[in-house]
Amino acid sequence: MSEAAKRLLLDGAPLIAIHKARYYKRKDGLALGPGPFVTALEFATDTKATVVGKPAQTFFLEALRGTGCEPEEAVMIGDDCRDDVGGAQNVGMRGILVKTGKYRAADEEKINPAPYLTCESFPHAVDHILQHLL
Repeated sequence: MSEAAKRLLLDGAPLIAIHKARYYKRKDGLALGPGPFVTALEFATDTKATVVGKPAQTFFLEALRGTGCEPEEAVMIGDDCRDDVGGAQNVGMRGILVKTGKYRAADEEKINPAPYLTCESFPHAVDHILQHLL
């Protein structure tokens, strides 16, 4: 954790996080995402971060703004059960989890409600949408 960031927060600066993902996928495997660092800063400074990306409801609603599409008519396809699928489902979208990228075995059991669907890949998810949701 950065001492400079901690001091700024203790002096009243806001803590704004693009997202709080636990990890992300790199060529050499999974690496810590910003989530653990944001959480450490929150804990150390008794501050609450404003999250402007996934899984914040505002992120998903802003993505739909201007499309003429209601959340119930939209589908989110993602490899992160909590941030992609769970965040989308919290605003009323359907969430499809794909077993690619940073997916880990049994991720679909980590959220409630469970994903609308779990697919092997993005193309499989698109096929499902084309065959069953349009």
